[in-house]
Amino acid sequence: MTLRRFGAAAAVAVVALGLAACGDSGGGSGSGGGNFKIGIKFDQPGLGLKEGSDYKGLDVDVAKYIAKELGHKEGDIQWVQAPSAQRETLIETGQVNMVVATYSITDARKEKVSFAGPYFVAGQDLLVRADDTSITGPDSLTGKKLCSVKGSTSAQKVKDKYPGVQLQEFGTYSECVAALVSKGVDALTTDNTILAGYAAQPQYKGKLKVVGKTFSEERYGVGIKKGDKALCEKINTAIKKMIDDGSWQKAVDSNLGPAGFKVDSAVNPPKQDACS
Repeated sequence: MTLRRFGAAAAVAVVALGLAACGDSGGGSGSGGGNFKIGIKFDQPGLGLKEGSDYKGLDVDVAKYIAKELGHKEGDIQWVQAPSAQRETLIETGQVNMVVATYSITDARKEKVSFAGPYFVAGQDLLVRADDTSITGPDSLTGKKLCSVKGSTSAQKVKDKYPGVQLQEFGTYSECVAALVSKGVDALTTDNTILAGYAAQPQYKGKLKVVGKTFSEERYGVGIKKGDKALCEKINTAIKKMIDDGSWQKAVDSNLGPAGFKVDSAVNPPKQDACS
């Protein structure tokens, strides 16, 4: 009898431990509580910037708002670095639930992932040294050393449209900025939002300038698993709510305002695409 009682108690204890273990595992779906992994840039002032244990920028504010509307507390969020060339892989392999990282919506990317949004519309531009008067736009880049990032739409556009440019592709935009300041390259190209953020950084103030001649339209979307229409629609609803209640404008002003960036009111705030 004693042995039977002991065996029964042991079995109950094992079941209880198993239930406790199940209860500790966080969720990873598009809605509800649990751990929620979001890919952002770690090195883009005004958009996605990691400073110590703090994360800030427009992308971060948009991502937090969306996560909240999906039922996640801020403490549920795990920020994951999402370099341009790795964004599709992070989504496809399930390393993140979504990517909010100046992620331009393109047909080529739609073959691998789905997009909600857009939540902002930017334009490709050039960043040069403040004393450089020779570069006035993309047409003046022939023979110049131009830096961009591997896997970015900016790099591909330059390859397609301006073959006379000496294009150098680095892993991050911060590497390009360092090369520009040290005169290793003549210019950096990417979205005007990103360039303005770098030009406004204290260590670069007065050393760099944005040319101010955009030559593309970059529609920032939220990258998610391909075919997840339900999550796409939930995110679009969250973005619309963020715009309608004034939180979007507040985020834009607080993150891009200090750089003196002028938002194109003809395309911002944007209307979200239909999910497919």
